[in-house]
Amino acid sequence: MITAAVAMTTAVFLASCGGEKFKVSGQITEATDSVLYFENMALDGPQVVDSVKLSADGDFAFSGEAPLDAPEFYRLRIGQQIVNISVDSTENIVVKAQYPTMASGYTIEGSENCSRIRELAIKQIQLQARARQILNDPSLSARAVEDSVLSIVDAYKKEVMVDYIYKEPMKASSYFALFQGIAVGPAYMMVFNPKRDIDDVKPYSAVATSWDMLYPNSLRGENLHNIALEAMKTKRIVDAENTPLEIDADKVSEADLIDIVLPDNKGVTRRLTDLKGKVVLLDFHMFAAEGSAARILALREIYNKYHDRGLEIFQVSLDKDEHFWKTQTAALPWVSVRETGIASQPYLYQVTTLPVDYIINRANQVVKGPQQIKNLEADIAAQL
Repeated sequence: MITAAVAMTTAVFLASCGGEKFKVSGQITEATDSVLYFENMALDGPQVVDSVKLSADGDFAFSGEAPLDAPEFYRLRIGQQIVNISVDSTENIVVKAQYPTMASGYTIEGSENCSRIRELAIKQIQLQARARQILNDPSLSARAVEDSVLSIVDAYKKEVMVDYIYKEPMKASSYFALFQGIAVGPAYMMVFNPKRDIDDVKPYSAVATSWDMLYPNSLRGENLHNIALEAMKTKRIVDAENTPLEIDADKVSEADLIDIVLPDNKGVTRRLTDLKGKVVLLDFHMFAAEGSAARILALREIYNKYHDRGLEIFQVSLDKDEHFWKTQTAALPWVSVRETGIASQPYLYQVTTLPVDYIINRANQVVKGPQQIKNLEADIAAQL
């Protein structure tokens, strides 16, 4: 079930031209004479890469070209029993299982991502079992069945967002989580579905932003953006149909990034997406940190030089002392906001050390992150 959804929504296989290989091997016992397929999960469906007829010992070994652009997804399959695998480079992944319970009873070594995917697969199987119990409960009305299924899916969704997606959005396991689902009668229900719940755009955007930074221009990252943008377009159409005519539909903003909404040093709510049309330096900073004064002076020079050409700075402070922060930012000419409590919004931008910068183009798209920025001023000037 899970992999069928991945197949429909992920991008085509990116072959490596460097000649380096990954390997997937192991044993599937109790499956003598069964055919074990090794399949790549491509956009247009599973593509068979290799297969083997298992002997009594169940040994198998497959290999493939190491992906260069982004993690790639595969599966081992006997009939409807499936083991999902992600490959980042030249891993040596070892899978051991017993048929016919390999989907839920396998072990995997050699890849942290694959171990996390196994956790998610087991959780999905448990979710499916709970949904099946609800569907088979004769005491429930059709409406009660629908409400109960949606309730357990929403609870599962929150758990996965906290423990996987927002915790490590750059991981292949987080990408995999976005495409999980369950069978509900004859239909297949995606856990994360931005067309059903527009808030589901947020986890898609979180993973897409991380993949943009680590795997720029990858087809999978682009695919995530397309899903999120399509959902926002659908929402705008629905909103327009239910919105009084005096409200201008053109005022609805569309963002290709995770928005940040926080009060500034004067108490005014500021949105990162309100700066669409400007080149934005998104700067995460702490004024109490060593070297802050020198950094602020350097940013002032860049701001003064390029502001008239369309540069804005959206600076997010993580200082704990609000009064100190307000004092330090009182004379700054750019947008200064402060994250309070748990740093949830910086967390989505992978802020684990400070300072951290992102460059956003005039179309509200993150074009460079901390890993790609080599010369801050030159990279900003290139966007102007």
